[in-house]
Amino acid sequence: MEVRYHNSAKETAAMGTDELRAAFLMQQVMVPDEIKLLYTHYDRVIIGGVVPVYKTLSLPTYDALKADYFLQRREIGIINIGGDGEVIVEGKAYPLRKLDCLYVGKGNEKIQFKSVKRAAPAKFYLLSAPAHKEIRVQLMKKEKASPVELGAVATANQRTIYKYIHADGLKSCQLVMGLTLLKEGSVWNTIPTHVHDRRMEAYFYFDLAENQKVIHLMGEPTETRHLVVGNEQAIVSPPWSIHSGCGTSNYGFIWGMAGENYVYTDMDVIDINALR
Repeated sequence: MEVRYHNSAKETAAMGTDELRAAFLMQQVMVPDEIKLLYTHYDRVIIGGVVPVYKTLSLPTYDALKADYFLQRREIGIINIGGDGEVIVEGKAYPLRKLDCLYVGKGNEKIQFKSVKRAAPAKFYLLSAPAHKEIRVQLMKKEKASPVELGAVATANQRTIYKYIHADGLKSCQLVMGLTLLKEGSVWNTIPTHVHDRRMEAYFYFDLAENQKVIHLMGEPTETRHLVVGNEQAIVSPPWSIHSGCGTSNYGFIWGMAGENYVYTDMDVIDINALR
């Protein structure tokens, strides 16, 4: 598990391309038969991916956690973006098809991941945060995620938002998690943009066609920077940073938050005329 420390807005404003990518971009998330994790000091969130192909993978603990097992003091949200798979929690199997979500709470010691077919392996995206109480395991199918249609063709941001882990959905201690799918011909996400100083956010881009990219915008509203992001790569977004993007084609992205405020709508919208 890679560990990254936080960077201030002042530091980030002076960074070059390589420094920005090293600080905020996770380039390899989905690796066959591996668990790839990134521990960020922004709200102690862990992001990563699990791709079981030829074997069942078990979630280990890590020295950085100083814990007997991974979820001893943590909770985790899991969304599958690949083929059919299973997450096995304390011996009980939970089937996850593409875009299904599973919440696993604090105190569950044995977590395993497997695919139904090697030819079409599951790809599990993970988001984990510290937890203060035990909450039961909960599964939500994509169809139950209360999809909301937003945006318009005229502004190239016609999209469907699926909310999974939030105050009115799957319960958690502090995790908020869901995903957005852009319609064909739409390329902009999170416009008008916003910040939320009370919690960090992470974006994981997926279903981006080969040889296509997303230009992810970050930084303070008056001191913006950008990162060129490929398919199945993730961005760590500090609480003080905007998080928007424009693709060379349509795509999907999983968004996840953790921090002081659990309310999905807690955000400070930035006037687009104030961006620089």
